[in-house]
Amino acid sequence: MANIQIFGVKNSQATRAAERFFKERRATIQMVDLKKKAIAAGEIKRFVERFGWSGVLDTEGNAYIEAGLKYLKLSETELMARIERAPALLRLPLVRSGQLVAIGHDEESWKTMLA
Repeated sequence: MANIQIFGVKNSQATRAAERFFKERRATIQMVDLKKKAIAAGEIKRFVERFGWSGVLDTEGNAYIEAGLKYLKLSETELMARIERAPALLRLPLVRSGQLVAIGHDEESWKTMLA
């Protein structure tokens, strides 16, 4: 059975859905609460390489809008620093199993991780 890493926050409905999905299927999961521990830059890059910054950032979320990121042009380093301080900028959850990655509530990708 695959080892699943879920990066999210406990009060996120999508994060709880991912956790429930994998627990119901008895998968081994490692939950990383981004409010307690920041995601490593290397982990974010893995998701950015697959989905791009536009796929990783929650551009419709309040945190993104309130931070004024719609109007700012930030470097990758500056974006990473912002994400470390405010994980709500990300589309959560970020789910990884080996080389497979998924963002948000994506049950089809989750099923692929378990296959």
